[in-house]
Amino acid sequence: MNPAGIKALVTGGGGGIGGAIADELLTRGASVLLVDRDAAALARAAARLAIYGDRVGTLTADLTSSADRQRLCAAAATWRGGVNVLINNAGVNHFRMFADQPPEQLDLAIAINLLAPIHLCQELLPHLQRQPEACILNTGSVFGAIGYPGYAVYSATKFAVRGFTEALRRELADSNVTVRYLAP
Repeated sequence: MNPAGIKALVTGGGGGIGGAIADELLTRGASVLLVDRDAAALARAAARLAIYGDRVGTLTADLTSSADRQRLCAAAATWRGGVNVLINNAGVNHFRMFADQPPEQLDLAIAINLLAPIHLCQELLPHLQRQPEACILNTGSVFGAIGYPGYAVYSATKFAVRGFTEALRRELADSNVTVRYLAP
């Protein structure tokens, strides 16, 4: 895929890996729609990337909310003619021994790390399949290959994302949509 033709939706775009992905894509000529639930972090990222002008867009959304995901997908399908790359990068990582982890943290990790990428893939797939060439990149972790103490739920979600990505890649093997897994 020619980088100048990439129009990428990057979840978790307010910082960390999402910010690094945006930097790399933008320096190569791509356009990037950054999404984050943290409006302040998103504003800082947008200010940092303002040198790229209208090739940077932002949208605040809570990926655990069905309504926000639908709003995000509708915006992504029209932004700059519609995205052709979905980068599921948003994630939460609470280091804590499993026995001490509150149920709210368990639910949030599963919702953000696993359910949000699955839902976004399903909701955006019809749009991506209409593009001449498209890509889905699901960000995992080295903890998606090895379980690690203090990261039991995080590891479980990343193992699941890896399996989901592998299955989806096989389902779409004969289509215009490439599916990849990145494990930093």
